[in-house]
Amino acid sequence: MRAALTVLAVIGAVHLSAQLIGCAVVADITQVLLMPLLASALWAGTGPPRGRLVRLTFLGLGCSWLGDTIPRFLDGDPGFLGMLGSFWGAQLFYSIAFWPRRHRSLLVRPLAALPYLLVAVTVVALSAPGARVLLPAVMVYAAVLCVMALLATGMGTLGGIGGAVFVVSDSLIALDAFGALSLPAHSVWVMATYLAAQVMLVLAVREQDRVEDGESQ
Repeated sequence: MRAALTVLAVIGAVHLSAQLIGCAVVADITQVLLMPLLASALWAGTGPPRGRLVRLTFLGLGCSWLGDTIPRFLDGDPGFLGMLGSFWGAQLFYSIAFWPRRHRSLLVRPLAALPYLLVAVTVVALSAPGARVLLPAVMVYAAVLCVMALLATGMGTLGGIGGAVFVVSDSLIALDAFGALSLPAHSVWVMATYLAAQVMLVLAVREQDRVEDGESQ
């Protein structure tokens, strides 16, 4: 797993550098490599027979790869909806994967979950004027993302941080796409938080898988 993560770190650094200097060709090529490399790291870090948690995480990574890839071929609203739908699938698979550990998550602690809900509502509200006809799709995605992030807290500290960072990354995408906020080097911040979130979720999954393997022996 370490070798795969090392390769991922190198490609990730190249991608972020390309984003920073505006080299679109390199940025596009390296972005579509990120999730396959992370999937290979998860494969290397887990052994057969791979359980439900790992299999669903692979599906989430596959949907994430589609979300990274579709905008390369579709522009405008179709591309955005394709990306949104793909990541909706990713959040759904992650949520289903994490669901059995919901009793350990913030999903069962409404007061502790409130900050996640406030962030989701704020981002949707700020995005609403620019989203227009896409607003219902944005609202549905925000709800699914929020649920995933809350369930991720049941995967331990690393999973909880990964879920929260995923919320930050997707919030930055929405705020920029709909004209509410654009940071200097905005795409770099988006991709840095996105990659960090995905890596933390995968590491949390791998750790949980190892714990459950140990308990079953």
